[in-house]
Amino acid sequence: MKKLLISIPLALLLITTSVWGTLALYFGDSETGLLQICLASAFGLFSFVALIGLLRSRWRYRWLFGHMAVFMLVLLWWLNISPSNDRDWQADVSKLPFATIDGNKVTMHNIRNFDYRSEFDYTPAYYDKTFDIDKLNGVDLFAFYWMGPAIAHTILSFDFADQGSLAVSIETRKQNNEEYSTIKGFFRQYELIYIVADERDVIRLRTNYRHNPPEDGYLYKGLGSQVNAQRLFLEYVKQINELHDKPTFYNTLLDNCTIAIWFRTMVNNEHLPFSWKILVSGYLPEYLYESKRIEQQKSFAELQQQAHINQRAQAADKSADFSKQIRASSPIEQEPK
Repeated sequence: MKKLLISIPLALLLITTSVWGTLALYFGDSETGLLQICLASAFGLFSFVALIGLLRSRWRYRWLFGHMAVFMLVLLWWLNISPSNDRDWQADVSKLPFATIDGNKVTMHNIRNFDYRSEFDYTPAYYDKTFDIDKLNGVDLFAFYWMGPAIAHTILSFDFADQGSLAVSIETRKQNNEEYSTIKGFFRQYELIYIVADERDVIRLRTNYRHNPPEDGYLYKGLGSQVNAQRLFLEYVKQINELHDKPTFYNTLLDNCTIAIWFRTMVNNEHLPFSWKILVSGYLPEYLYESKRIEQQKSFAELQQQAHINQRAQAADKSADFSKQIRASSPIEQEPK
């Protein structure tokens, strides 16, 4: 019985490291080739033999130590995989944004504003624009759902009053012919990108042109102070410039579209405490409601219903005042200018 109690946690450790190491080798450095398949298969087979040895052999600890030694070699190799800004990128993430700062003026370069005919048929277009930090009124939250209530892609949009809104979407920077995989996102497969875009691009893409699967978009206005919004925007600018100069990897759990937002908000003393509803991103709007960070004049169910923007976005489509129209008759009515 004593040997069994000792062997069970050791076996769980061996199984966990075996699965992780096999997947790390299989995915390789941003691609899976024949060498990666062979190495992953060999490691998986050796790990299976080590597990049998741990459970049945009198030399169980030798099998365990042998497995852990090989696993450490795999881990050291994996930790030395480096991110890069020099790959064959998909057209929608080919240009990195960056910003220059002159006093209270921030000039954002490479703001994306594609002209879409369908999700994958578009004319690339970018522009530069200077924003006055003193005109930053607040921050809006977009949440997009495509697979039930638990998972959402979140986007922040900074409201610069008469200068317009600037949306920032934190995403994976994918190479040509590369598909997104949640599992691959744990294994240094994608670089991280902050897409700085016109709302007519990054919002309209999801409400009007993405159909497989379709996405439902919701728009909520934050209730934070102007000072907090300004600090958050400058923190975003800092991160955008850092990624322009030094790439980093996306991580499905630790550096995704929602966790990254939470980390950036830590620049403010009043930032939200961590919650499982940040990890399960679809519940972030509800958490913000419970924390009195978005409108409180109605129930969350009523607020969510009014925050749905797909119909308004599809009606506005290519209109120059797209941002204004998606806020009309919603809990985010624009203030008179």
